Amino acid sequence: MNPVLRSLPISGLADMPIESRMIATPWSRMLRGIGLGQYPIDYDQTVAGYIRDTFDQLVAKVSPLDTYTRSCRELADFTLKTAEPGSDHSWVESAVDPLLESVRSVPNAYYRAMAGSILMDAFAKLGLGPLLTADRDFPAEVLGMLDEIAPDQIADDNQGRHGEYERVCASSAVFLALGQLGLGDRLVAAERNHIIEALDLLDRIPIPYFCGRAGGMLMSVIALLGYTEHIFDGDRDYMQEVLEYLTRADEIQNWPAFDNHLTIPWKKVYPLLTMLNAVAMCGRPEYLTRPVDALAVAKELMGQIPWNIRVHMAQYYVIALHNLGRLAEEIPDLDSFMEDVAAVLDIVDPGENYSPRGNAYPYIIELAMMTGRMDLIPDEALERMADSFPDLDSPLDRENRPFPVSYVLNILGEIGKPELLFTPRERYEGRSAITWAIDNLSDDALVEGDRVSMIDHALLSYALRLRGASAGETALFSAFVFPDFGPAR
Repeated sequence: MNPVLRSLPISGLADMPIESRMIATPWSRMLRGIGLGQYPIDYDQTVAGYIRDTFDQLVAKVSPLDTYTRSCRELADFTLKTAEPGSDHSWVESAVDPLLESVRSVPNAYYRAMAGSILMDAFAKLGLGPLLTADRDFPAEVLGMLDEIAPDQIADDNQGRHGEYERVCASSAVFLALGQLGLGDRLVAAERNHIIEALDLLDRIPIPYFCGRAGGMLMSVIALLGYTEHIFDGDRDYMQEVLEYLTRADEIQNWPAFDNHLTIPWKKVYPLLTMLNAVAMCGRPEYLTRPVDALAVAKELMGQIPWNIRVHMAQYYVIALHNLGRLAEEIPDLDSFMEDVAAVLDIVDPGENYSPRGNAYPYIIELAMMTGRMDLIPDEALERMADSFPDLDSPLDRENRPFPVSYVLNILGEIGKPELLFTPRERYEGRSAITWAIDNLSDDALVEGDRVSMIDHALLSYALRLRGASAGETALFSAFVFPDFGPAR
């Protein structure tokens, strides 16, 4: 394969900012709206136009009741207007109340809290402060939204088996957003410790897979905020409890259901890797071997997963090892590993199903970007990915098409190839891939339902990236240093 020149925000793992090391994979960003706007770039009028036009198309397509998409569009437009060079920001104060009302208009408690946390995170990254004034305390309002999230409300194949999973996920997002605004101390007030309350919810998640996946992000956020003592040093050791729960997965035999086949080792390693990232952020090396040798288990499980679905976990694996300072020990030949990852481009058809095939390419490409190996990604693979949407034509694939669409949108923006998605293509008979995807949503997007939020997040994240290449990390992230675990024993 020949090297392909692209506009890349980083050239290797050493370039990754703290936020991207903590929230590396697209799952948290596209599905949960956490960590949007990573890898800031200079404002681009053409890209801004793509984002605005696409949101207009999306709002015209979805149900009038879809206030979440409308709220995301309003925030994206606000963000682009703020980021545009020459903007004097004199209009910002008068625009705040309409934005807050758009968040309040979201009827679902989980998505209302998510919309609020995304707005707060965006304001922090844009350097804006009018969410907390003498007459307005929007952060307190969003924190209160967590109390309205009821358990087991996700309507999917695991209906009734999530427990408090949604509230834990929302807590991670809201806590992070408050920290971004410098208000993390509100979470541990004497009258109410929101961090302990969220940690207490973990044992109300009945599937180890969901518990580890949600718990890993929650503990990572708590570590970022500087409150790890609440994880370890109180009446309970929540990290120990979750790690022990993961070791009982075979005994419990309560596996998550997915539309397409994913192996048991895949379902076991995913939550373990997210917890390993939390271990890295918390700086507690003893949990690498308590209750089991977690790195040995992770390596064994990864080896049991076929490469065509292992690539989805490769990014989690590499980033967790990098954060732990164990990458060279566990993957001594990263170049060879990445060649194996990239080889999957030739054996997976991204149009075969929405997942795991439809989202495989974005994982491969993003990890290649992170490790500085974009020379392994040929232009043909990018074209194949951009042209794959019409092949996702079974009822199940059509219902879930926003999943790969959002991932593709995200990665093509990250590597500076947005034209593959936003400009007319022969495959789409003169329409762009994104226009075709929106045109082919069901009437009012009722079949896709909440899945449309993934496209909302991808577009909003792209808008937030345009705040300028010189935009540094917020104070919360820039102050964090990954702990040094020292040499492996």
